[in-house]
Amino acid sequence: MKDTDEIIIKGLRLTCHVGVPDEERAQPQELLLHVRLHPFSDPQPLQDDITRTIDYHAVALHIEQLASERPRKLIETLAEDIAASVVENFSVSRVAIEIEKFILPNTRSVGVRITRLA
Repeated sequence: MKDTDEIIIKGLRLTCHVGVPDEERAQPQELLLHVRLHPFSDPQPLQDDITRTIDYHAVALHIEQLASERPRKLIETLAEDIAASVVENFSVSRVAIEIEKFILPNTRSVGVRITRLA
């Protein structure tokens, strides 16, 4: 894959404990996650071989596990934790994480978007 290519996980539902007030963090809530994974450039063709690309299923499972490990006050912290772990555990040159939270009245969602380089 070329370094300009992306693998996208769009709309991954996470259930986790997040929120600044203790009352909000006490109950699990659903977040929506969007991930853009940029593979390291490889001039060789993929040859229909999953080992030559990023396994998005493995990434999604990894993110779900990480999000459920402990409560966090900020979705910014969750995004940072996810980005750092993806960079550390998968062959990516860059990762972009967007998290949507459905907590603010009269809004569709609030969120955060970060990009990190390997």
